[in-house]
This record gives sequence, C-alpha cells and structure tokens, in this order.
Amino acid sequence: MFTLAMQKRLRSIALRAVIVVVGIVLCFLAFAYWYDSRGQRPDPQFDSSVRHPAYTDTGPEVLFDEAHQNFHTTETGYKPFADLIRNDGYRIRANREPFTTSNLAGVSILVVVNALGANGHEARSAFTDAECAAVAAWVADGGSLLLVADHAPFGSAARKLAEQFDVKMFLRYARDDENSDGDNERPVFSRSNGLLADHPITEGRDASERLNRVVTFTGQSLTGPAGSVAFLKLGDNAYDWESRKVRPSGTRKALLFGTVRAG
Repeated sequence: MFTLAMQKRLRSIALRAVIVVVGIVLCFLAFAYWYDSRGQRPDPQFDSSVRHPAYTDTGPEVLFDEAHQNFHTTETGYKPFADLIRNDGYRIRANREPFTTSNLAGVSILVVVNALGANGHEARSAFTDAECAAVAAWVADGGSLLLVADHAPFGSAARKLAEQFDVKMFLRYARDDENSDGDNERPVFSRSNGLLADHPITEGRDASERLNRVVTFTGQSLTGPAGSVAFLKLGDNAYDWESRKVRPSGTRKALLFGTVRAG
C-alpha cells in the first residue's frame, strides 16, 4: 500500500524526470537553431548571370546526379550552380537512374555532389561496382567528371568511385587553425597566403573571372594521383579531425580540391 509520503516522493521523481526531458528537448532545439544558422544554405541573392556565355547555341550536356541520396540537387543546395551553368550555355539534366554506359552516352560532363549510401547506411558506398566501372570507362573515353564529397560521411560514400581515378579521400573534417575565416573548419585559400594556385579554374577566362580568395565550408582533405593539380592547397599545419583524434597532414600532400586528367 502506498503511503502519502511514497506518493509525494513518486510525484517529485516524476516532476524531475519531466524537467530533465524538457531540458534535453530545449538543448536539442537550441543546437538545431545554431546549426541551421551556420549550416549549408544556397544564396538566393547570388548573381548567376553570365555576361558572355561560353555557348550561345547548343552547349554541352551536363548530367547532374540525383539518384544516390544526394544531399544537394539542382533545386536545393546547388541551384545557384545549376542556374550559372545554364546561363553559360550548358544544357543540364537531372539523373535519377544508376550509372550505365547507355545513360552516360552523349553526356559531356557528369556532376556528382555529396552522394550517400542507402538510408541508415549513409557511409556505405553510394555506387555499385558496375556503376564505378561505367563512369571510369566513360571518363577514359573523354567524359569529364566533377565529383564533390564533403566531410564525413560523404567521403566514405564516394570513396569507391574516387578510387577509380587514384584519388584518396581522408574521410574526416579538414581544419586549419592558421588560415581560416573565424572558424578552423572554414579554411581560406588566397593569393596572399599562397594556398590558391594558378589554374584555368582560378584564373577564369578573363580578369573579371579571376579568383583571389576562396573560403570553403568544412570539407575533407584529398590527395590525387601523379598528374593531378591541387589548386586549393591545405596549409602545412592543417589537419584531419574526428572526435578526439587529430592527425597532422604535414607528412603528405594535402588538398581540398584537385583536377585529374584520365586517359
């Protein structure tokens, strides 16, 4: 039989439990608000106009992958990119099928951005062996691949495809305490700090397109094969971070983005 004292004690325990749960929920909401305030969002004010389009008639076809649980699509995070290349004369088409020889036929450029493994297994490969082989053969035959893989788990999901081109992904979070924009996961690459290299992509077609400073939002470090070009180079003291593990990168060539010429 419950005594009055026991009932009061149970009510007190229940009240404390409710307070704890409410506190956890409030902390979660506060974190979600904070993360959203600094998270990845497209800039709706970005000027995607092109004064002198590269193609004024029928431009090359760009296939933008949306078949592999992609975090970014042409209508969400990469909409400004899609608008920009359309305005430059490229024909962009969303892909919603596995990669095969037939659906890559006639495509000039394949864009894969932040693919993920199946739901619940996001870090597993987003691509089958057959898909990786089809893309590798297509690149060897002259196709151009733009493969973007952010910080974990995106690197793990894209690693199998990257390995087709001897690109090694370090699968973590790249940090630079010395060259950053107020946050060590926002590294700065500029002409002045020597981390932004001369390259057709950074030079542009004329002076109006020349890049002098690039700030990235998190990301992972990469190394490319012989013949690849690092034009956003991590500093000598940049490192890869995961939980409490820090691995200096000074013993290897580190970069955030590279170009690989295959075939």
